[in-house]
Amino acid sequence: MTWLPFDLHPEYPRAGLPRAALTARYGDSFQQRLQERFAEEGLAYNPNPETVPNSFDALRLTELARDIGRHEEIHSRTMDAYWRDGVDIGDRDELRRLLHDLPADDVERVLATDEYRERVHASTAHAQSVGVNGIPAWVIDGKLLVPGAQPRAVFERAFEQLAAAS
Repeated sequence: MTWLPFDLHPEYPRAGLPRAALTARYGDSFQQRLQERFAEEGLAYNPNPETVPNSFDALRLTELARDIGRHEEIHSRTMDAYWRDGVDIGDRDELRRLLHDLPADDVERVLATDEYRERVHASTAHAQSVGVNGIPAWVIDGKLLVPGAQPRAVFERAFEQLAAAS
């Protein structure tokens, strides 16, 4: 599996969006449905109660990690920090703390410049061109898009469909 950067909400302010704004947009049951979906898979769900982060800097720093051969580890750590631990991954000080074992000079360079901006934008544009409009989204075998956090049975059917087509 290859994780690619996808900037879901580039319109969010750099400081993030108050979670109350998200609740106003999607309703009170939105958070409950996500929590239930996570629980079905045995995953913790505890995002920051106050802020939905602008994840652009986190995406750029995971691309730095990709270039130094540590993407999987850093991506997993960042995802756990957000979903399980409620860390505001849009906060640069939190990112510095979370990614303390990446080369500090490289982290500071990325945060001070537009480095990896084009890579994140290109990956996002490509994903949108094949129909991705939310996260997570899975492109299986380069042929089949499975949008959203789907139950295991959806993926089993997708693999069966691909096997039957080959």
